[in-house]
Amino acid sequence: MPQCSINLNYILNIETATTVCSVSLSKNGELIAFKELNAGYTHAENLHSFIQNVLEAGAVSVNDLRAVAVSKGPGSYTGLRIGVSAAKGLAYALNIPLISLDTLQVMAEHELLDKNNDSFYCPMIDARRMEVFTALYDKNLGLELPVHALVVDEESIQKFEVYPRVYFFGDGMPKCRTILQQLPNAVFVDNILPSAKYMTALSFEKFEQNLFEDLAYFEPFYLKDFLIMQKK
Repeated sequence: MPQCSINLNYILNIETATTVCSVSLSKNGELIAFKELNAGYTHAENLHSFIQNVLEAGAVSVNDLRAVAVSKGPGSYTGLRIGVSAAKGLAYALNIPLISLDTLQVMAEHELLDKNNDSFYCPMIDARRMEVFTALYDKNLGLELPVHALVVDEESIQKFEVYPRVYFFGDGMPKCRTILQQLPNAVFVDNILPSAKYMTALSFEKFEQNLFEDLAYFEPFYLKDFLIMQKK
């Protein structure tokens, strides 16, 4: 087994904010192992075995980990609870730092296609009805519009008209596509979902800057209150 040293900064990355259960292992920000399944909310059944799978694939012991990173949301209440609970448990048991990443920023990291100065990136996570969790990023992942819940209609999309080109993607995009097509600057990219393999550079950047969470107080970023619906 490789021995942990200053040059072997292994980080375990966990993504469970949507229907995707995804785990990756990185070394100094580079992806070395990855396991993912998009089969509905099967995180409780699969997450811990996926963690074991990537450690074995990377020939790394759990004791070699220098940090655990988790996608903090917004997203599914249940999915986020499972991912954050697992990440906090590992960080506490191993006495290593916990790193959190914004789920939408991770998606934007994935979809930086051309990095042109006039391009902006709008990930969309599906919420109820015509609502999405979204934000807008520039080519450097700078936050142009903050993370928010957006009800997509002809009026609300006018905020995007001032940008030369906007890439829309994520599992919330397809249901909004007909309305968004009214924007002349809209570009659509299909099949983009949150994934732990796109967390590696961002988590390592936070690791180097010592940007860690307080294990006792850290909670997922739900964005909206969790509502329990009762049958009529």
